[in-house]
Amino acid sequence: MPTVPQFKTFRTEIAGVPVLDLAAKYGTPTFVYDAAKIVERIEDLRAFDVIRYAQKACSNLAILDLMRKNGVMVDAVSAWEIRRALAAGYGAKGEPAPLVYTADIFDHEALALCVEHGLHVNCGSPDMIAQLGEAAPGSEITLRINPGFGHGHSQKTNTGGQQSKHGIWHEQLHECLLIADQHGVRVTGLHMHIGSGTDLEHLAQVCGSMEKAALEVGRTITTISAGGGLPIPYNASQTYVDLDQYFELWNGVRKRLQDSFGHTVSLEIEPGRYLSAESGFLLAEIRAIKTMGENKFYVVDAGFNNLARPILYGSYHPMSIALASGETDERPHLDVVVGGPLCESGDIFTQEEGGFVGTRSLPAASIGDFLVIECAGAYGFVMGSNYNSKPLAAEVLIRDGQTHLIRERQTFENLIAGEHIPG
Repeated sequence: MPTVPQFKTFRTEIAGVPVLDLAAKYGTPTFVYDAAKIVERIEDLRAFDVIRYAQKACSNLAILDLMRKNGVMVDAVSAWEIRRALAAGYGAKGEPAPLVYTADIFDHEALALCVEHGLHVNCGSPDMIAQLGEAAPGSEITLRINPGFGHGHSQKTNTGGQQSKHGIWHEQLHECLLIADQHGVRVTGLHMHIGSGTDLEHLAQVCGSMEKAALEVGRTITTISAGGGLPIPYNASQTYVDLDQYFELWNGVRKRLQDSFGHTVSLEIEPGRYLSAESGFLLAEIRAIKTMGENKFYVVDAGFNNLARPILYGSYHPMSIALASGETDERPHLDVVVGGPLCESGDIFTQEEGGFVGTRSLPAASIGDFLVIECAGAYGFVMGSNYNSKPLAAEVLIRDGQTHLIRERQTFENLIAGEHIPG
């Protein structure tokens, strides 16, 4: 199990590169990713037969390329995520499948791409089975099963139970097998994911549900997927899941199924956040320091248009200050509210779920100093928007001490390129 990092509030570098150099070269706000941290997290999961990256967490082509070169397969949840994976060099076919499409529906483009490339599909609804069977009879598919319960760090990230739209309801499994038979579709795998932040107690329940479902499907099963949801610590009170226990729970299921079926069953895991979150840093500049009654605000040039997790889930992110002067001595700490530039009261990075504004103890800073929002490599840039006509941030990858611009900052011309004023 990885050691929980010591979160510091004073920072001079990211992955060995001075913060001031990054800001000077690329500007702010900018996402910076540490390639070595991604590779480290990949290595944590080598006990699994297949590591399949949920690219929705961070889908830049350079990140996908890094995953591919380190032997990680990929998952796509939309037509254009399929196209992203192909553009990053993933093949359409292979064993194990390099690219899997996982969703609860097919839109027309996604179905066409899956059929065109012969992609393996992880079906999250009975309708998907019938639609794929009509378009590509003889396909092999995986079923994503909703076991009837869920768990997550927020109700909004809970992907199981009757209030979730995800997956095939566990009591409909037999019906789905009949649909598959009617359309000449073969069910070769099962997938379960109940939410982000799964603990071992809930995981044991998922494992039991997986085993029961797999036995119902029978010997056509050749792969089971543990799904994703592996947590990472965002503060000192949080920990990683015990990966040895996590693997052993799933491996126990796999071994019992192999004994029942008389053939090998491959064990997959599908992390998103776990591989990319800790690699990412959102670099912003402090542009105003305001006193509002008893509260002191650091107002930075990054907002929820760049990092939406705090406004969506009340998510906590570690933060640090880098001084523009280059000083390395610690300064006295202040309790501050950190906010962004958007014309929206919810544009606060130090908030709790429900929108309650909190404070953070950070070093005394001045205008022009830099604020670094850490553990921002998952659900950061990918959830970005142009709210207030703000441009999408730049993205930079640090690899072996060298910086690489992997996404240019959006220009105004890019922003309005698809807009037209009627003549």
